[in-house]
Amino acid sequence: MRILLVDDEELQLLRLTDAVKKALPQESDILSYVNPVLAWEENKEKAVDIAFLDIDMPVMNGMMLAKKLQTVHPQVNVIFVTAYNEYALDAYKLHASGYVTKPVNVEKIKAELDGLRYPVELTPTKMLQVKCFGNFEVFAGGVPVKFARTKSKELFAYLVDREGAAVNVNELNAILWEEDKKSYFRNLVADIQSSLKAVGAEDVFVKRRNECLVDPTKIDCDAYEYRKNNPDAIRMYRGEYMAQYSWAIFEE
Repeated sequence: MRILLVDDEELQLLRLTDAVKKALPQESDILSYVNPVLAWEENKEKAVDIAFLDIDMPVMNGMMLAKKLQTVHPQVNVIFVTAYNEYALDAYKLHASGYVTKPVNVEKIKAELDGLRYPVELTPTKMLQVKCFGNFEVFAGGVPVKFARTKSKELFAYLVDREGAAVNVNELNAILWEEDKKSYFRNLVADIQSSLKAVGAEDVFVKRRNECLVDPTKIDCDAYEYRKNNPDAIRMYRGEYMAQYSWAIFEE
């Protein structure tokens, strides 16, 4: 995650930088600038997830910088930082994510990070990315993985939910249909294997005699990261987990 901090007053910038680092202790690329023009020139072609911008600055004020950033980074979370409340209406006209009054502190920064307008996506590190918060979805390199059958996707979702635990075919059969359809179950397994092979992730799914599982070390999953206390994943959770499946319950 790349975070841009811009304030033309050096002392205020140091305070802001310290508060952001304490509010977001995990590894993030925090870039601090006293010169808004330089901040724009050095970041207009690089991803920016969050921008904390002082409003009252010479040459290029925070409003101007925000508009420029939004033209090249449409989903940048702009959070204005200022000592003057009268700018609030103008700030929200720019669809800002938030507004912090000086003096800044860790609590104010945390409150804004918890309510980002555009939740920051987790940086993918594996071949397969799995989204459990909201509706269940599977991606490979940002592109949705296609399953031939809706039940194949649900079977895969259940295995993801079990996070590497082997699940007996009888249990899976009961979850998916509540009746005996073991003969059809083989078609679902074949579909999952085919879908994952098509995106080069066939080793994520493991089929053994009368049981199957997923290898959690080979997928990026928001729910897994939440359980690891990853702040980005925690902010992504809005109370819905695999919403299309009645059996899905998320233990926070």
